[in-house]
Amino acid sequence: MSDTRSILAELTRVLEERMKASPDSSYVAKLHSKGQDAILKKVGEEAVELVMASKDQSKEQVVYEAADLWFHTMVLLSWHGLTADDVVNELARRMGVSGLEEKASRKE
Repeated sequence: MSDTRSILAELTRVLEERMKASPDSSYVAKLHSKGQDAILKKVGEEAVELVMASKDQSKEQVVYEAADLWFHTMVLLSWHGLTADDVVNELARRMGVSGLEEKASRKE
């Protein structure tokens, strides 16, 4: 299996390609054509479904719903002209910094 970064890079490439397609032939293009609110709604729905799968303690469903949430989050990132690399770079920046320290450093 490919490493995580290459999978995310490939998904980013596919999203960029599909955003240019007709909304009649591409789910991603359809979401983009409906605007940010439609994308945000899907991210919210998938987050709730992940929470419910976790409450049900179904590992298989947790993985399935996490994949849906990651996918829709990547669609949202693409809406903003961002990619998974932007998020991975932010996570890398935070490595070695305690969560409490990182949170305290944020502007209110």
